[in-house]
Amino acid sequence: MSTTDAQKQLSEADHLWINANLMTFEGTESYGTLNNAIIASKNGRISYIGSMTEDLLDTLSELSNSQANKITDLQGKWLSPGLIDCHTHLVYGGNRSQEFEQRLTGVSYEEIARQGGGILSTVKATRKATHEQLEASALKRIEHLLNEGVTTLEIKSGYGLDTETEIKMLQVARSIAEKIPANVTTTFLGAHALPPEYKDRADDYITLICEEMLPKVKAENLADAVDAFCENIGFSPVQVKRLFEHASSMGLALKLHAEQLTDQQGTQLAASFSALSVDHLEYVSEQGVKTIADSGTVAVLLPAAFYYLREKQLPPIQWLREYKVPIALATDANPGSAPCTSLLLVTNMACTLFQMTPEEALKGVTINAAKALGMDQKVGSLAVGKQADFAIWDIDAPCDIPYAFGHNPCVAVVKDGELVLDKLSS
Repeated sequence: MSTTDAQKQLSEADHLWINANLMTFEGTESYGTLNNAIIASKNGRISYIGSMTEDLLDTLSELSNSQANKITDLQGKWLSPGLIDCHTHLVYGGNRSQEFEQRLTGVSYEEIARQGGGILSTVKATRKATHEQLEASALKRIEHLLNEGVTTLEIKSGYGLDTETEIKMLQVARSIAEKIPANVTTTFLGAHALPPEYKDRADDYITLICEEMLPKVKAENLADAVDAFCENIGFSPVQVKRLFEHASSMGLALKLHAEQLTDQQGTQLAASFSALSVDHLEYVSEQGVKTIADSGTVAVLLPAAFYYLREKQLPPIQWLREYKVPIALATDANPGSAPCTSLLLVTNMACTLFQMTPEEALKGVTINAAKALGMDQKVGSLAVGKQADFAIWDIDAPCDIPYAFGHNPCVAVVKDGELVLDKLSS
């Protein structure tokens, strides 16, 4: 772009952020770094990215005199794409902290389940909760994510396990999207667990999902994707395949919980449907990794669940690297196995538990998380034309973000070019 064109772009922008160090996650350079840079937005999109060259200083000086309200001097702070939490279960009723305490005093999971605990306790509470109660509790959890620079998140259903409650959960997720400064995608996870009324009748429950739940979800436009739990304690590959055939015939994107506890070859099944992502993957085989490399499916790793459940089987990071599979990270925020609402903590866990690099971890919550949602043409990196969704950090280097846990260096958040969180002046 010529200097004249750049000057025109800057003068027509709605807002400029100057003296910024950018993590663009574009190109081959580490973090896609661009130091001493300008980034501009217009109509909610990124309209310009470039260095603060001598040729542009006069233009910036003129603009600062006439349009000072649209220029923010970041004074060397770092600016990244808004973070993306691509796997959450944020809408649910009840609380399972008492079960956490019981387990730590020696009560087994089986005994807790016999007492009415476990996932079925969440199902019972979610069925009983009103739309308003579910929304209010979810918004409290989401506030923590927003304060850490999250501007896009996914919300799954899966704690209703009947048509009425699954629809209610997705309606809550859609309503949340209208109340927060973030993109919200929704995922129908009716095949999360077997409801008590379908005990020992998993095939019949899949029929209910395919013939009753899915058509209603589609008719009301409540889900962007369909997910399932393919596991020996969940649903078999044959059952999931039937669900995926119905969902794909309706034009819905697919995701899959796979290989968390055993290798059911759910990864290969997901790849055969060109699923957006397969999530967990502690027990995935090398062949499974090869298969998703060929299909373009993203591997979503969930370190908080690994930590909370005290698992021992690490996901095969080296195979994922070797076959160049995009690795995303997410909180997996849920009441049973990952009561976590800090994506920053997840980046640290990915580095310390999974031995990922800081750059891999940050790609995992930006561009690769965007790919896991099928949104990488809109968000996840800093590029002209993408949404002007930014997180601004008071750090010395990008690796500071996953380095220090229990600390939030996010000082501002921009959504669609508008400042929605501002701690710059404090």
